[in-house]
Amino acid sequence: MRISVLILTAMLAVCNVNGAEVNVYAAASLTDVMKEIGSAYEKESGDKVLFNFGASSLLARQILERAPADMFISADEAKMDELATAGLIATETRRDLLSNLLVIVVPSDSKLVITSPEELVTKSQKIAVADPRAVPAGIYTKEYLTRLGVWQKLEPKIVPTENVRAALAAVESGNVDAGFVYATDAKISSKVRIG
Repeated sequence: MRISVLILTAMLAVCNVNGAEVNVYAAASLTDVMKEIGSAYEKESGDKVLFNFGASSLLARQILERAPADMFISADEAKMDELATAGLIATETRRDLLSNLLVIVVPSDSKLVITSPEELVTKSQKIAVADPRAVPAGIYTKEYLTRLGVWQKLEPKIVPTENVRAALAAVESGNVDAGFVYATDAKISSKVRIG
């Protein structure tokens, strides 16, 4: 984690070109770490970091519509490719920095134990997933479950959410039996457990 923080802090320094504000558009799953990085950068530089967190697909659409983003940290390479094709990325600054894993989480007080995605077919009624039509975490979840041959069985149980943090919140609240989130999101919550 420390290496990622240092790399991203350095990138913020590079992106700020004689300005007092840096507009950072970042995937919702990066909210906590980006706020930490932004705070450290502001103290070091005296500049102000303005964040816009959300689903990478939504952020990319805003950038395509000419929203004032100085930096985009996406959870989806396809969205970066789309922006590059539109000429909206300085290609020499593009870097693959981080990776993550999808995990199944349940409320921490749940008696439900999930050891494989196939078990969700019989052991769950509602499953929170970031919108599988547009949000990277949801798209990845759908692709994975399709490869396993269980997507069609699970699709009626899917509760699409705005982003991966909203899926986490749905599980934390107990409004769903389980959810797919990034491993880093699962680690920050004391209200959920993996499987």
